[in-house]
Amino acid sequence: MIGAGIGVGIVGLGGMGHLHARSVSELGADVVAGADLVEGQRQRFAGEFGATTYETHEGLVEDDAVDAVIVTTPNRFHEPITVDALEAGCDVLVEKPLAHTLESAERIAQAAATAEGICMVGFHNRHAASMAMFDEHDARGRFGDLTHIEANYIRRRGVPGPGSWFTDPELAGGGALLDIGVHALDLALYALDFPEITEVSGTTRTTFGTTEEYADPEGFGDNWDAESETYEVDDSVSAFIRCANGETISLEAAWATNREESMDFRVRGTDAGAQFDIGDTALNILETGTAGGDHYADVTLTGDSSLTGYTAQDEQFLTAVAAETPPETNTIEEAMIVQRVIDAIYRSSETGRATRLEEVDLGVEQRARMN
Repeated sequence: MIGAGIGVGIVGLGGMGHLHARSVSELGADVVAGADLVEGQRQRFAGEFGATTYETHEGLVEDDAVDAVIVTTPNRFHEPITVDALEAGCDVLVEKPLAHTLESAERIAQAAATAEGICMVGFHNRHAASMAMFDEHDARGRFGDLTHIEANYIRRRGVPGPGSWFTDPELAGGGALLDIGVHALDLALYALDFPEITEVSGTTRTTFGTTEEYADPEGFGDNWDAESETYEVDDSVSAFIRCANGETISLEAAWATNREESMDFRVRGTDAGAQFDIGDTALNILETGTAGGDHYADVTLTGDSSLTGYTAQDEQFLTAVAAETPPETNTIEEAMIVQRVIDAIYRSSETGRATRLEEVDLGVEQRARMN
């Protein structure tokens, strides 16, 4: 088994922590430790995995049984946990986004650059069957030059409960963009092989989370109380990204909006196009031909539904840990590009004009001097 002999510690023992723990266990790793502030979460985790548990991450990263750490906490705490784990000599997989602010992400990147261990970032949708098939056909040149991507991650009604960390800007750093929009954005940049980005335009909106009359037919947000709970983040975003070689990305993300839900991902190429749902197992390839007459030549490829993006991602992580080599994907460098674009979208929304990427870098330097 790929994870044999690797001791894994999970920081953040909610749903994502359990998901990763089960995944690495199935890959042969030993889940030896967990950390969470909530006693009930620690007890549940210890009961399921037989792991030693800690109230805070400091004890976990110093545990000699822990070789690798997976971080699934609220965004604000990614930096202190990841940096401490790297400095303790552990390998780290930190869930997306890399951090709640660009400055915090920069500090993680600096720590990773000098650490002995590796650091990966949890963008699991890259590893779903639909994207894996797209990668292979793109590598063979089937699509020609990629020109434009339409990336959607839209819920009709799906705002996390007001008052949770998701709706607290101090803990999350943002709303729908940092929570789900980041998946669509990362996938688009990944599909284009992280091109040089020149300009970003975006508008974020806070429309639904502050009203008592918010309709939530599926009960996504429990105990809705708009007046007493914290809700100071975006619940939708529209953005447009220009790249140096002419590629473009249009991004739509929303926790709530008055349109049908969608995780539609569309790629336009000079020779063919592609369409699939983010995280899905099917890929539609859109082509045309002239043999026997002008015609459309569309095909649907169906991948293995038993293989999830999380499993493939965790396998990549454990493979890198076992080989003691930097990961080939989900790198800190790629995550930093995603984080810079997110920062540029928020800047553009605040100023009402397009943001150039050099403005983002200059702003980080200025804020660092001020602090």
